[in-house]
Amino acid sequence: MNLIIDAGNTRVKVAVFERSRLVEVVIIDKKRFLSEIKKIVKKHEIFTTILSSVSFISEKKLEKLKNTLNLVILSSSTNVPFTNLYETPKTLGVDRIALVSAAVKKFPNKNILIIDAGTCITFDFVNDKSAYFGGAISPGVEMRYKALHTFTSKLPIVEKNYPKNFIGNNTIESINSGVVNGVVQEIEGVINQYKNKFSDLTVVLTGGDTNFLAKQLKSSIFAHQNFLLEGLNEILIFNKNK
Repeated sequence: MNLIIDAGNTRVKVAVFERSRLVEVVIIDKKRFLSEIKKIVKKHEIFTTILSSVSFISEKKLEKLKNTLNLVILSSSTNVPFTNLYETPKTLGVDRIALVSAAVKKFPNKNILIIDAGTCITFDFVNDKSAYFGGAISPGVEMRYKALHTFTSKLPIVEKNYPKNFIGNNTIESINSGVVNGVVQEIEGVINQYKNKFSDLTVVLTGGDTNFLAKQLKSSIFAHQNFLLEGLNEILIFNKNK
């Protein structure tokens, strides 16, 4: 069994795979990180583990993981199943590396745009020869709501919700329209930019806001909540076979 640990900006997602089959996914609190990992390891026969972290994990916790598990820590120097043409590969986020790895495995010989809608919205493009070129980074849905409240004196903090109409007739609805409609139009616009250059484009939507945004998008997409976890598992398998 493979243990996959994805420590994101807001939560830690842990998955267990039997080869390429997803067995279990658990979301755990960062404060109970080590104790919850121990429970999962005790429950399953774990052989290898991969850690992807875009947030801070202390050296003390890392050492404990290394002592307990056969651990691969994903970084820019880890072997991956694609050619990285990013101009500054050492600055490329490990979450984006994992997403591209999942894409080339699931959609071989395809031009693929991966959209990860989480704390940030990232756009990543890999071509039909498994060459990764880069993409874009934009504020996520929640970040936009919080920014409107934080950087103005009077706008309230608003809970994420679908706008009733693109013409907001009060402040709450205006914010919902501005944020949600703005994100949807941005995503649709980026998809169209890529489709104008790559007509056979495959589009994948993943991340915490997958379900929320998928209902609003008109473009044909593959919505996949656990795409990043699958990518991490593929990197682990790829390195085992090296």
